[in-house]
Order: sequence, then structure tokens, then C-alpha cells
Amino acid sequence: MRIRATVAAVSGALALSALAVPAAQAAESRVPSDTSAASKAAHTTEGRGKTAFSTAAAEGTPYALDASFSNVKVNSGKNIAVGTTNLVKVPVSFTLTHGADVNIKASDFFAGVELYRGESFENEIYFFDSNDASCTDSSATVASCKATIEIDPFELLNEDATTWKAAGFAVAFNGEDPENPNLDNVGVAVNDPVTSVKLQRYSKLTVNASPEPVTKGKTITVTGKLSRANWDDSQYHGYTGQSVKLQFRKKSSSTYTTLKTITSDSTGNLKTTTKATVDGYFRYSFAGTSTTPAVSAAGDFVDVK
Repeated sequence: MRIRATVAAVSGALALSALAVPAAQAAESRVPSDTSAASKAAHTTEGRGKTAFSTAAAEGTPYALDASFSNVKVNSGKNIAVGTTNLVKVPVSFTLTHGADVNIKASDFFAGVELYRGESFENEIYFFDSNDASCTDSSATVASCKATIEIDPFELLNEDATTWKAAGFAVAFNGEDPENPNLDNVGVAVNDPVTSVKLQRYSKLTVNASPEPVTKGKTITVTGKLSRANWDDSQYHGYTGQSVKLQFRKKSSSTYTTLKTITSDSTGNLKTTTKATVDGYFRYSFAGTSTTPAVSAAGDFVDVK
């Protein structure tokens, strides 16, 4: 889950136990109710940049749980592109190594990965938590785990298109009520950071070559548009001032060759001309930027007479 938050002045121990669980309002639709007791602990969001934790008063301090994370991969190590409407389900995998006395199969044991933007796990600005991981034992103390982080574009702003860090966290409630635990009996382990990944604004690219068919040697006009997701208003807008390649491949070939490079205008539109030579496909191709993924338009076929 993602919660827009500022850092509250709470103890590090309580912060770990609170942040290790999804948001109350989102839990009904995002996190299965039976994943673990930890996922049912609640905190409420009061607008962008302000979070109030609704956990009941808790006593004690969590002990250091004998558990650690390695081989953590978020989205298989690839950038995450998010559009304007579709929920993006991001796969997460990791190796969980734990003490022989840690029962990772217990119903109130929770392991997951938090994707966050900010200084650290305890001082994040915004975050998304994975669901409870599904783990398969490799040995008595090692397990291979998989989870999913769900990213809702409605929760994002354009400033979130940047590098995010990931932390691995595990919580063992050991029979304590997650809503009012004696923290002395709760084990918490956090590895931070374990990896990082870029969150990018999904891009689109179109192309249209005309006229078609066309006489050999005549001029072809190729138009198109480069646009990308705007998370501030949930719309797509033209990506201006970007270098885009016009490419061509012959009908008999599988390889595109770059003909020229042009720049998108103030509304993201593209327009250029070239000569008709042989039957083939024209497309525009964009190499991408740090905030926007690369994209190539589907080739538009032109029949040359």
C-alpha cells in the first residue's frame, strides 16, 4: 500500500511495527484479510503529506527478530512504468534467512517489502507495502519468498517519478493482538535498503505515414505524437522538446534503420518528411529519459508503387 506521509515523532520501535502493515482504508480492497495479523493493524491517512497512526497504546519495545533479507528483486530489477488509470502489480522476490526458532509459517508472522521514497525506512516520505509474502522453504532456516506490491497511479504525483528504495521487513507477533500488543513479545527485523528501483511515467508514441499508397520517389509525410502520463491530473500530455528517431524497415526485413532525428513540439507532436523508395514500415522511436520509459510506435506500412 502507499501512504503519503510525513515522519511522526514516534519511537523507532513503534514506527517499525506500525509501518510494517498496510493502511486501514486500503486493506479491504488491496490486502487479503487472511494474509497475517500484521496486515490488520491500522493507520489512517489525513490528506497528502500527513499521516496519523491509529494504533492503540502499546507497551514495551520489540526485540530484534533473527531474520534477514537477501537477493531482493523488485520488478525483476527493471524500472516500473505507471500510467494514469491501471493498478500496476509489481512482483517482488527475496530470500529470507531466519533463526531455527522463528516460525515463518505462523499465522501472525508477516514478511514483506516496502517500496518507499525518502531517506530511510523510518523516515520515508511516501511508501507502498507488499502483501504478505508466500515463502517456500529451501532449508530449515532459509526460504524463497514472493510477494506483490500494488501501485495505484491515483496515489502518485509527477514528483514521484524518481528512484525509490526498498526495505525488507518481518514481524512476528507471537500471539499478541496486533491492535494492542505488548511489544516486548513482538519481534521485528528490518533490512534497509535492500535494493532500489525507478518509478516512471508511462509513455505513448503514435505514427502515421501518408499518402499510402505512394509513387516511388514522392514525398511521404510522417506525423505522430509523444505523450506521457501526468500523475497530477490523471491525463496524458504531450512530452515536449524530446529527441525522437524516424525509423524505417523494408517489407522483407526485420530490422529498423534510423532515417533522421527530430524534436517533439510544444504539444508533443511530431512531423517530418522523407522520400518513398520501397515498400516498408515507418515508425517513431523514443529512447526514454530518467522519468519516462523508452517507447516505439507500431510500424505504419506504406505501399510504394
